[in-house]
Amino acid sequence: MSPDELEVLEAEPTSLGLICLQQRGHPSDPSSLVTEITLDHEFLMSSHSTVSEEALAAEGLALCSGERLSVLVGGLGLGFTARACLRDPRVERLEVVEFLQPVLRWHAEGRVPLGRELHGDARFHARRGDVYAELAEPGRARFDAILVDVDHSPDESLGSSSHSFHTVPGLRAAHEHLRPGGVLGIWSYAESPRFSAALGEVFGRTHTRRLDFHNPVIEHAEINWLYFGLRQPPAGPA
Repeated sequence: MSPDELEVLEAEPTSLGLICLQQRGHPSDPSSLVTEITLDHEFLMSSHSTVSEEALAAEGLALCSGERLSVLVGGLGLGFTARACLRDPRVERLEVVEFLQPVLRWHAEGRVPLGRELHGDARFHARRGDVYAELAEPGRARFDAILVDVDHSPDESLGSSSHSFHTVPGLRAAHEHLRPGGVLGIWSYAESPRFSAALGEVFGRTHTRRLDFHNPVIEHAEINWLYFGLRQPPAGPA
């Protein structure tokens, strides 16, 4: 199959629009295929460009100290953030919350490249849910890292449930789901000074990473943004 040929493997209506799983030929390797997901024919992700998904996991976990980490990932997609988390031997349990049921089914049925690999790891647990709604509930401080890759950016959401998450009250609620020393990480395709300020107000200690890389899918340089907030451990005795 050539890069110009496209095969739609699955197409299913959802509350967010028509989601499609599709494949095309790899531009530099005719023997392999590129897997893509689109929503209402708008490109979401590709197995040919996974730099930012993997960086979200690697950099978020690098900010975590300790062992036996419990990690929550918002958004399963093609699974590259989840796989990058599982590459860290300190991760004891990985929970992935995915809003779109077809994506969960594609993984469970092995329709996507990483489906069988992820399901073969006993630390991996994927379920249907709305990560924003869950993080708005009272927190039990049970995660060492929460990594969210769901919206295009804090200023351009895919659904209404995310609107409050990117505000100071929403971030305060998410903060309570982290253990002391835990990390909240958010992927964005665009810079958001407003969100950066809100993150700083809630967490105090933050880290922003501008990620410059060549995206072979669109054949030019791309900039993504990774935002991290670190929950401070309790102060020791004076």
